Amino acid sequence: MTEPDTREVYDPHAVQDRWLPVWDRLDLNRAGVRAGAEKKYVVDMFSYPSGDLHMGHAEAFGIGDVIARYWMRRGYDVLHPVGWDSFGLPAENAAIKRGENPAAWTYANIDIQAEAFKRYGVSFDWSSRLHTSDPEYYRWTQWLFLRFRERGLAYRKKSAVNWCPQDQTVLANEQVVGGRCERCGAEVTRRELTQWYFKITDYADRLLDDMQQLEGSWPSKVLLMQKNWIGRSKGAHVDFDVSGRTVTVFTTRPDTLYGATFFVVAADAALADELCAPEQRAAFDTYREQVRKLSDIDRQSTDREKTGVDLGVTATNPLTGEQMPVYAADYVLADYGTGAIMAVPAHDQRDLDFALRFGLPVRVVVETGEPDPAVSGVATTGDGVLVNSGPYDGLRKTAAIERVVADLEQRGGGKGAINYRLRDWLLSRQRFWGAPIPVVHCPACGEVAVPDDQLPVRLPSDMKGEELQPKGQSPLASNRTWVEVPCPSCGGPAERDTDTMDTFVDSSWYFLRYCSPHYEDGPFDPEAVRQWMPAAQYVGGVEHAILHLLYSRFFTKVLKDMGLVDFDEPFTALLNQGQVILDGSAMSKSKGNMVQLGDELASYGVDAVRLTMLFAGPPEDDVDWADVSPTGSVKYLARVLRLATDVAELSGPARDAAVDKVVAKTVDECTRLVEGHRLNVAIARFMELTSALRKAVDAGAAGPASLRDGVEALATMLSCYAPYAAEEVWSRLGHDVDSGDSVHASLWPSAAPALLVDETVTCVVQVAGKVRERLEVSPDIAEDELRALALASEGVVRALAGAGIRTVVVRAPKLVNVVPA
Repeated sequence: MTEPDTREVYDPHAVQDRWLPVWDRLDLNRAGVRAGAEKKYVVDMFSYPSGDLHMGHAEAFGIGDVIARYWMRRGYDVLHPVGWDSFGLPAENAAIKRGENPAAWTYANIDIQAEAFKRYGVSFDWSSRLHTSDPEYYRWTQWLFLRFRERGLAYRKKSAVNWCPQDQTVLANEQVVGGRCERCGAEVTRRELTQWYFKITDYADRLLDDMQQLEGSWPSKVLLMQKNWIGRSKGAHVDFDVSGRTVTVFTTRPDTLYGATFFVVAADAALADELCAPEQRAAFDTYREQVRKLSDIDRQSTDREKTGVDLGVTATNPLTGEQMPVYAADYVLADYGTGAIMAVPAHDQRDLDFALRFGLPVRVVVETGEPDPAVSGVATTGDGVLVNSGPYDGLRKTAAIERVVADLEQRGGGKGAINYRLRDWLLSRQRFWGAPIPVVHCPACGEVAVPDDQLPVRLPSDMKGEELQPKGQSPLASNRTWVEVPCPSCGGPAERDTDTMDTFVDSSWYFLRYCSPHYEDGPFDPEAVRQWMPAAQYVGGVEHAILHLLYSRFFTKVLKDMGLVDFDEPFTALLNQGQVILDGSAMSKSKGNMVQLGDELASYGVDAVRLTMLFAGPPEDDVDWADVSPTGSVKYLARVLRLATDVAELSGPARDAAVDKVVAKTVDECTRLVEGHRLNVAIARFMELTSALRKAVDAGAAGPASLRDGVEALATMLSCYAPYAAEEVWSRLGHDVDSGDSVHASLWPSAAPALLVDETVTCVVQVAGKVRERLEVSPDIAEDELRALALASEGVVRALAGAGIRTVVVRAPKLVNVVPA
């Protein structure tokens, strides 16, 4: 049977237009309606409303949709919610250019994306829809902030912070990439400001230790990134006397104390200012101003020449009594450890670079067999035997550390300690479009929390355009009508805090709000959260590994301590999708290599784009759009629809055992493939099944019931990938979709165990390593019987040509190897 031109049987846009309004009316994806069914919760990456959907959305949400639809087909009660991370700088910058309030741009883009998501066929429960910029949402963001503050986890302090001169706002350490703002690319500088922080460091150990619960279900790469970011290191706090003052440093190598030849304090630390001798004041003040212009990334760069200034004081080594010069330098950071270090130049490269630059002593105290660092310029950082270390000579690293720490503790000169690379989360932002910090500053009462019954503290709706232009402080500070309020405590004149919260605060708990988006008595309904959380699957890019995912884990642990949730981790399993690239490069407007999703959908239809994206490779791999084309997917879907039309014309109860068997084996394998997220391989099996069914139809197979069941099974499985075409197939087979008999209400097909058993298997018979015969035998054949069949076969007899046999190796039922004498 010759198949007609694809346009005769498959018009993707007509199919989309036919079924989308039907789905809207049937509301098939609503969660919580399958009484007694086990619950599954799929969380997609939180979408930002920057405009229409792009190719990255097509991949990420396509993957999440397959998982959600598969679980629906399996009979689970599935929550697959939708929402927007709708605060943020892009909306504010757009509002400044357009002369409008950010809400106008934000909600217009949300409407565009919402329609695009519906058109893309994503199985969202639209009753779960939320936007973080809605007062009904950020009321509870503010409420959570105040609960964190009551527990001592939200606090305000003055410190040097990362400052983006273009966006005119503070950046968290995680938002500085290569010394530049991750959003606009401007070079980041340092500025001293009073800012709000979350005390995430209180949860460092739990964030690390609880990763054991995630091993095997989260990518090991993500767990390693978080471990390195938290950076737990074991060592000692060592006390040095500096001009009569005790200064404590943290070191991971207390065994190298005899190699310390100078002492360094962060140039921007208050300690450096306090220690500086009068005769060095002018030089220090000049140097400190230079350092304040540098970002932390610049200061820690190994490529920069080391700089510093002598503070004119000395530090006393607590083990040796040696006097060491004290320097202020830029390569030590004020917020790491205590902001001061003991410098051991022979065994730390940065210390060595500094020592060689300033002509300071380099003393080897760990013999590693490598060249002298003072000569080679390369520090020896490995393990070895202690030398030049008095009573510790001859000890190796572990034993030496234990001895030194014990001696320090006995003398009162230090103690064992643990340090972390992780810093508290800086959450203040000097921008308008974010959740206002719910605190009032009163001259009489100090910081006063806004009472819960006065939440939310709403953003003023009348600010727009140039009024939002950043000027080194939050734009809210210029709106005196909004700023000036009575103190909630004493009633006297006071002012609102004019900073807004980092948008990562909003996205650290949205997955909890999804469970009960209209709940009014708290941030979420605890009972609903108990039913749905933790989420069974999170799908998102690896770029969220440190920021969003670490913060979400932190929030969850705090909420557990508050008694609001009863689990430690928010996401049981994590799947990171790759990027969609073009010709080996990331797509960008500046490179001019953008592929517009809208153009692809217009040319090929939703299903073909989805199928092509998912067929290109494993979900975690990048998809190079230059290497694929939806044209093949259009042709395949047309074949499926033509197959459905032909099978629908057949009738009768007769079955075909061969068809039943191939369908059962495909269903069994595809079940395992989708469960293992091998989504691309499952598509290949769909195609093989389509070909097998087509062949059976064309051959006039006498089993119309088997063919119909086969096409229905194909439609149900395909519905997870190509929802429109699968619905069309279902309808052509006679199902009344308009009345609710949708493929998206069907259950995943099952495979009868009896059909999975092979009646015969092919046994390969070799003589001297070469294949001489293939035998069809029972899977249960005994070794002796298989040996006899093989030796009697025509191919073996001919190959031996009367020669004797040394041995026969039998691996029933699939292999016999005859070795001639």
